[in-house]
Amino acid sequence: MEATISFKELIQTLRKRLNIILSFTFVAVLLSGIISYFFLTPIYQASTQLLVNQSKNGQTQYNIGEVQTNLQLINTYNVIIKSPAILEIVIKELDLDMTVSELNEKITVSNEKNSQVVNLFVQDPDAKRAAEIANKIADVFKAEIVKIMSVDNVSILAKASVADNITPIKPRPLLIVAIAMVAGLMIGVGVSFVLEFLDNTVKNEQEIEKLIGVPILGVIATMDDTQMHVSKNKRTERNTRLRGETIGS
Repeated sequence: MEATISFKELIQTLRKRLNIILSFTFVAVLLSGIISYFFLTPIYQASTQLLVNQSKNGQTQYNIGEVQTNLQLINTYNVIIKSPAILEIVIKELDLDMTVSELNEKITVSNEKNSQVVNLFVQDPDAKRAAEIANKIADVFKAEIVKIMSVDNVSILAKASVADNITPIKPRPLLIVAIAMVAGLMIGVGVSFVLEFLDNTVKNEQEIEKLIGVPILGVIATMDDTQMHVSKNKRTERNTRLRGETIGS
C-alpha cells in the first residue's frame, strides 16, 4: 500500500524535530558570520572612465563616420588595456609585486552599448592601491595607444579616487549570513524528514491501526516503577484500613 503523509503530519514532524532544525540554522549562521567577518579578505573597487573621441585633426565638429570608427575600435581598445604591453609598464612604474596575469585578473573593462565611454574597474584588498592602479592604467594606455595604433583619440573623463567612507564590494557578510540561514533551515528540515522516515517504531494506537488496518479494541496502560510503588502503597493502606474496620466491628 502506498504510504501518504498529510499536512498535519508534516507540521507534527517539523514541531517534533524543531530542535534539530534550529540547531542546523544556528550553526550555519554562526559559521558564515565568523568566516565572513574574520576570514574573508575585503575587496575594494576603484573605477575610471576613458573617452574614445574624435581624432585630433583640427576639425571642430564630429564626423559621423569617425564616431562609428571609434565605436568599432572600442573592443580593440578593451583588449589592449589588459594586454602585457600596458600592464607591464603599470607594474614597473608602480613597483607592484604581481605578475601580468595576476594584475589582469583584477581588471574589468566594459562600455555601454553604442557609447564611446570605456569604464575601467580595478579590484584590490587595498582601496588606495586599487585607485592608483586604475589611474595608472588609464595614463599608460592614453600614452601608449599613440605608439601602438598611431592615433590620439583617448581622453580621461574621470580619475579613480578613494572616498572616506568607502565600503568593500565583497564579501557582503549580511548577504552571506542570510543565504547560510536559508541553507541551514533547508538542511535541518531535510534531516528531520530523513530521521522521521527512518524511524519505524510504533508510538501510539493510531499508528497501529494504520499499520494493521483494523480498529483497536483496548489499550494496556504502561506504568513505571514510581507509579507501581505508589499504587502498591495505596493498596497496602486500603487493606490495612479494611482490616482495622473488620476488627473494630
